[in-house]
Amino acid sequence: MPSGCSAFRALALLALVTAVACRNPPKPAAAQVGWRPIGRWSGHGNDQTDSFNVESGQFRIKWETSNEQKPGEGTLRIMVHSAVSGRPLVLAGEHKGTGRGVDYVNEDPRLFHLVIESQGVDWSVSVEESVVGVPQP
Repeated sequence: MPSGCSAFRALALLALVTAVACRNPPKPAAAQVGWRPIGRWSGHGNDQTDSFNVESGQFRIKWETSNEQKPGEGTLRIMVHSAVSGRPLVLAGEHKGTGRGVDYVNEDPRLFHLVIESQGVDWSVSVEESVVGVPQP
């Protein structure tokens, strides 16, 4: 009987190892996009922001206009410029009246600045860089 017990134990151990080995391995956590604050500016009228660096090349501009002097006549225009050459790269936002919005920009990583043209409204603008990572448990 000792050999039968050994065979049974070996089979039981083999079944246990097989069951553990055949389990689905845990799925790795999916990468998620987050947003890192870069800068925030506010004012009235035209302005140029400080230079800011975007390493990923992807960023968003959140803007808001308020306190319109003459209803329907206030304007906001946000142009993204290369801070190295000074040349305009993309019109990121254009709005008439009061409101808020988010505009997304995809460019090569570099230094940027914004040129803000505004008439008849107060404005606030913030820039956030896209960052990709895996959440920690």
